[in-house]
Amino acid sequence: MKIRILGSAAGGGFPQWNCNCFNCSGVRDGSIRATARTQSSIAVSDNGTDWVLINASPDILRQLICAPSLQPARAIRDSGICAVLLMDAQIDHVTGLLMLRERSSPLPLYATEQVFADISTGLPIASVLGHYCGVERHTIHPDGQPFVIDPLAQISFTPLTLSSKAPPYSPHRNDPHPGDNIGLMITSQTSGKRVFYAPGLGALSPEITAAMASADVLLVDGTFWTEDEMITLGLSKKPASAMGHLPQSGPDGMIAILDTMPASRKILIHINNSNPILREDSAERAVLTQHGIEVAHDGMEIQL
Repeated sequence: MKIRILGSAAGGGFPQWNCNCFNCSGVRDGSIRATARTQSSIAVSDNGTDWVLINASPDILRQLICAPSLQPARAIRDSGICAVLLMDAQIDHVTGLLMLRERSSPLPLYATEQVFADISTGLPIASVLGHYCGVERHTIHPDGQPFVIDPLAQISFTPLTLSSKAPPYSPHRNDPHPGDNIGLMITSQTSGKRVFYAPGLGALSPEITAAMASADVLLVDGTFWTEDEMITLGLSKKPASAMGHLPQSGPDGMIAILDTMPASRKILIHINNSNPILREDSAERAVLTQHGIEVAHDGMEIQL
């Protein structure tokens, strides 16, 4: 099984187009040691030719240019993307679907009932695609039961309910439902190895803790370093928890959680432009290194 990280940043990317924080200004003018990143998405394959795209970032076209393995060129019009799986209906995870509209057949799309509802009403992307390639709907039930996606016969996907909010445009934004946001256990049937993927993780349930403890690789929420990061920088009035993310630092933060996990690799993804871990020589990055935690970057590949 191969996983390619197409994008590793949170919504807005890095640098964010309208942000002049220390990180964004520094990466633009080259005054800090940091690498630009696109908005988070990964692709999974068992044969290196057919890929399931997990979340469709607004940056998908740039990401595909940088990932030639996803363009096998078997015909005059072709793509290695055999299906798309959505973990939530957030703008930075679904608007890339519009860039896939030139398909000659309906796009196989896997999502929960709640996500399908949100991208059919509040943000009607699925309806818009109906005027182009169309959508072949496959409903995910976040009940912990594994399923496969053709033609990736050697990989199973197990959806797990996460505690989070639906996007701001959702009719039930302030009335959370199971299925608004899911985590995924991605398992290689060949090697038996497991990757737990959760770019948005605001709280741990016993089920999520158990899943993380059973994974060989953890690819999890790295959005903010501190709970009040956005407030301190004057970028928002909301703390990390109100936006559905566990910060890395603090006694109950992601670092403390990952320290208890036996996974051989622990990788942070969905990193906000404000997060100091983006700077390769920052004290915060050094802390992660001390704890054996990696920072995802665009183009990173995980082979299991």
